[in-house]
Amino acid sequence: MARTKAEFRLNLSFASWHEDIAAALVAVRGRSCYRCGPRPNDGWTGNLSLISASERIARNGHRGGILWLTGLSGSGKSTVSVGAERLLFDRGWQCMVLDGDTLRHGVCSDLGYSPADRHENIRRIGELATVLASGGVICICALISPYRVDRGRVRELAGEAFHEVWMSADIQVCEGRDPKGLYRRGRTGQLADFTGIAAPYEPPERPELVIDTGRMTVAQSVAALTDYAVRVFASVSCEASLQRQTSS
Repeated sequence: MARTKAEFRLNLSFASWHEDIAAALVAVRGRSCYRCGPRPNDGWTGNLSLISASERIARNGHRGGILWLTGLSGSGKSTVSVGAERLLFDRGWQCMVLDGDTLRHGVCSDLGYSPADRHENIRRIGELATVLASGGVICICALISPYRVDRGRVRELAGEAFHEVWMSADIQVCEGRDPKGLYRRGRTGQLADFTGIAAPYEPPERPELVIDTGRMTVAQSVAALTDYAVRVFASVSCEASLQRQTSS
């Protein structure tokens, strides 16, 4: 079937467009690709994009990153996360909360609470947070994440983008805030592998930030996390880090 002149011109324009994009991709490969941290030696060089890290920073006023809140159930991770998200959003920043309970209803819905499933849960969320951070988003991750080795793997994956925040409230404080009765059910054996009761929690050894919600109010805790985020992610704070990434 013969093509009309209009169809032919349309095909030519698409061909030209594809050629332009292909040339641009070749030009940026290995130069503007942004990677958050080390990867296995599999040839992977980062998320391919025509948008450089410096362009995202110039647009957003901040670099992407991960605030990884870890602590016992009831330590205030979710409450402080959404509070900080609100304040950062009001500054015009690109940010979002990745909440462990929420993600267990979706991307991690097939996982339980055995050590192996906990490892996989953190791996998936760490991968997701790293991809979002590479796109300029500040991910506030609120997860118990009880094992140091799992948090360490996310740190290795994300590199300088990763900032560990320990919500250090004592277990007695957390248990007193337990409206769902999770600790009571854990102590009576109704909840197997409940962290802090039947399963261990390994506190961070060198977190970037400690927030003791047993001594601080919600407002103070939210302010502490927000102030830290501004200090480490604001564009004036990340020039040296960006130069190291682009020169490596």
